[in-house]
Amino acid sequence: MSKPSSKIIKTVALVAAAAMATALPANATPTANATSAAGPLTDVRIATHFDLSAGQLPENIALLRDGTALVTFAAGRQVAHVTPWGATRIKATLPAPADGGVHTPVLGFPLATGIVHAPDGTVYVLYATGTADLTGLWRLLPGKAPQRIAALPADGMPNGLALDRHSGQLYITDSVLGTVWTVPTSGGTPTAWSTAPELASTGFLGANGAKVHGGALWVTNLDKGTLLRIPIRPGNRAGVPQLKASGMTGIDDFAFTGRGNEVLAALNAPNKIVRIQSDGTTTTVLDTDDGLQNPTSVALRGKEVYVLSAAYTTATDPNLLRARLQGHR
Repeated sequence: MSKPSSKIIKTVALVAAAAMATALPANATPTANATSAAGPLTDVRIATHFDLSAGQLPENIALLRDGTALVTFAAGRQVAHVTPWGATRIKATLPAPADGGVHTPVLGFPLATGIVHAPDGTVYVLYATGTADLTGLWRLLPGKAPQRIAALPADGMPNGLALDRHSGQLYITDSVLGTVWTVPTSGGTPTAWSTAPELASTGFLGANGAKVHGGALWVTNLDKGTLLRIPIRPGNRAGVPQLKASGMTGIDDFAFTGRGNEVLAALNAPNKIVRIQSDGTTTTVLDTDDGLQNPTSVALRGKEVYVLSAAYTTATDPNLLRARLQGHR
């Protein structure tokens, strides 16, 4: 594929920087309760550096059993495998929209976003293009071309993707339309599962990261700086959103540590990873000194922590950081 133009890379930085500047006043503190700390992470290192000029801005991550990371490259429209020893291999490239994606909401270029890996080996990816023929949920199978299995509104931005392995339902956050969609893994017509006001943006991006945990869908809101828990009711109905943490403007994707409801979350513009405890208090555990460059997502495999940085505004070093979670059983 051809490399994204320098115009696209520059647009990413300019749009994101302007939006984040609006979201974060000069005198704001990124997290209401954050304090710098060595935290629960050790052996912190940058495991892989990506190619900014090729649009390798890592947006989301899913982990395989052997430690391989499945990564979406937002501006590259790609899914890559990053091996445990740091080698990057492109596994799929999503088709380019005929108009170049100029009508993609907010950013004006097509981008690959959320990704999950199902137990049967199927990979699901979200794609936003601003066009009705391509925007939606895509399925990747070995040896086959990517296939769209669910169309989503062209004027939205499908972003976070979560799988309920028990029910076989996928949940999709739309950061522009303030909606959570649900669709079975077989595909089909999505259902608007929740349009609660807590999901709406305040001008840039609203509902963002998504994970199924403890009988609920947990969702972040980037603009509002919140972490929400939405109960999954019988019949796959959405319950009333419960606020679990706030004061984290720029919060993107996140992962549960395996310690109850404790979370590690990426704060994009503030360049931080925070630990959110079950009572909603937050502590900074990684920052720019550790090599963060606009972190977008976090994943855990046992005690191993993976953090993606997309360098949206720093435009310096998109990377994959790895660390070890202390005290993990």
